[in-house]
Amino acid sequence: MNEVFPGVLRDEAGLLTKNLVPGTRVYGEKLLDIDGSEYRTWNPYRSKLASAVMSGLASFPFGRDTRVLYLGSATGTTVSHISDLAVDGVVACVEFAPRSMRDFLAVSRARRNVVPILGDAKAPLDYAPFVGTVDVVYQDVAQSEQADILVRNLPFLRKGGHVMLCIKARSIDVTKDPEEVFRRERAVLAPFIDITEVIDIGAYEKDHSFVVGVKR
Repeated sequence: MNEVFPGVLRDEAGLLTKNLVPGTRVYGEKLLDIDGSEYRTWNPYRSKLASAVMSGLASFPFGRDTRVLYLGSATGTTVSHISDLAVDGVVACVEFAPRSMRDFLAVSRARRNVVPILGDAKAPLDYAPFVGTVDVVYQDVAQSEQADILVRNLPFLRKGGHVMLCIKARSIDVTKDPEEVFRRERAVLAPFIDITEVIDIGAYEKDHSFVVGVKR
């Protein structure tokens, strides 16, 4: 057992985070007792952030006090693990689909640092009163203008803050080679952020790229 990032353990079976809500599962994950504390297994086939860690991610900007804007929270799998890490921070989560939001509300009610927002990530002014300035913008949306959506949300991010973007090539253009799509999306980001890592998470999510950058 070793700590790969603050708050993230790894053993021969995979990744673990310390459970913010002991005794509670989010997506059927295993709960383990380690030195008197409860940890949750973190499945890289269910979480693109976990898949990026397993694929060699070097930057991990999540600490106890981190403020996060999460775009595309879905039912809250990855959000819940970030919540485990940002114990004294805030994870403001924007989700467009009412069905996913209904499921996500059960997760957010149990976690004091999670703020659920039913909204469209393309329209950040609509939820601006609930967000404020953040340290990280994390985005995982299945829409066609993925990089553009992130750029629209950059005003929330402090200078020097991190962006993490999951690019889903097939959600953008099924007729193009995924590598061409990835390059095009990174070009949209280039005027606004310094890209520090580009990680192929194809071992866990086909035709996906995980991009990390810092706001200028």
